[in-house]
Amino acid sequence: MAYSLDSRGHSEVGLVRKSNQDSAYRSGNALVVADGMGGAAAGDIASAIAIREVKQADSRYDGMEMLSKLAGALARANHLVADLVASDPALDGMGTTVCGALFSGTQLGLVHIGDSRAYLFRGGTIQRLTHDHSWVQSLIDEGRITEEEATRHPHRSLVLKVINGQNHEPDLDLIDVQLDDRLLFCSDGLSGFADESEIAEILLEEQDLDEVTKKLVAAAYEGGGADNISFLVADVVPQDEALDAVAPQLYGSVLDAEIPEPADEEVPEHADDDTVETSAVKAPPKSTTEGEDLRYSPTARRGRRWIPTLALLIALGVVLAGVFFGGKQYIAGQYYVGNDSGKVAIFNGIPDRILGRSFSDVVERTDINLTDLPTFYRNQVTNTIPVSDVTAARATIAELGLRSEACIRYREEQLPPSPSASASNSPRPTSGGSADATSGPSPSASPVGSASASPLSTPSVTYTVGPGEGC
Repeated sequence: MAYSLDSRGHSEVGLVRKSNQDSAYRSGNALVVADGMGGAAAGDIASAIAIREVKQADSRYDGMEMLSKLAGALARANHLVADLVASDPALDGMGTTVCGALFSGTQLGLVHIGDSRAYLFRGGTIQRLTHDHSWVQSLIDEGRITEEEATRHPHRSLVLKVINGQNHEPDLDLIDVQLDDRLLFCSDGLSGFADESEIAEILLEEQDLDEVTKKLVAAAYEGGGADNISFLVADVVPQDEALDAVAPQLYGSVLDAEIPEPADEEVPEHADDDTVETSAVKAPPKSTTEGEDLRYSPTARRGRRWIPTLALLIALGVVLAGVFFGGKQYIAGQYYVGNDSGKVAIFNGIPDRILGRSFSDVVERTDINLTDLPTFYRNQVTNTIPVSDVTAARATIAELGLRSEACIRYREEQLPPSPSASASNSPRPTSGGSADATSGPSPSASPVGSASASPLSTPSVTYTVGPGEGC
């Protein structure tokens, strides 16, 4: 038995952002939300590109064909973003999450990359259909922190996978639907500011979709409304030809964003989505406005993310003149994890240099080599990772130490065994202490050099990496 979708959509700037970088699209066959990222680096363009490509693939398909069409659409979006960044380095850091589905009448072909979410409400219960590609979600998965602790984590807004022209795959899945199911696709402007229990209560208790829309917006504002608020909500209803043929609707930045043409670039040979395998869509980590670029732009240049340029100049004048003690206090209270001559270190101050003067000092050095980190984490350290204090910095260092050890083990496993190594069968040391290639780090070993003086214990977690992580 086939069904139809009765849907509504909404997208707005929110209370804090200066512009709407989210985009969304709905029709009788599709529901898709994209959360653009990169701030000044054209997040609105990235989300508009993704939604435009999905719109072009919008039609009624069945089963795996839905996933193939979505994979093709995201692959084309990813290639175009890469071409634009190559044409204009000022766009480096642009990217977008994508969360949505095509609808066959009996199934959803689900696609997801980033931290936008899809929910299914059925029989009085809520089920999250997607798994956030975020730093804190990885810590939750490893049992390091709880869901409640994640809401207060210093890096709760750091996202690890998006569409930005690099190499990470989205999640693809087929979901069977039932009559009276209710679906929600949203950016983190809703899910990050309204409690999941509050969202569930609204969608489970309110029958009218227009009222649902109003109440969801109100919930996001009550939670702070500090991000763009975009979502699509739909009910699975008996098959209705009018609903199946409803006019497609666009929301957010896709309505206004001007997508430039890449300079002197040829259309990729696989521009036809039918030729794209479902595993071919790839994209990189993303990292909010402490800054927008902190949340969303792990590879972007972040030299001015701490405070606006004018504020920096004012702070500099205050320090040099010795007039306002508050400027000195501000700088003294800032910490970040960064690169100290090829090693990971904890710094006090801000990473900017003005008129050749540095405003930071190394607080603690570690033995972690930048070259031993996977590409994403290496970029994060190079661009600096802001933290609230030394304790938070040591927690970040502990994470990086484990990633470094995993990378070293991975490289060692790729080397052919030497005769002497085979004879001795002795473990090889890593940057964090002694560990063999299979057993993981020794419980007594410290992965972070001088930072091992931290009262934090080394987590009993062994990471694994693959060739796609740049080890």
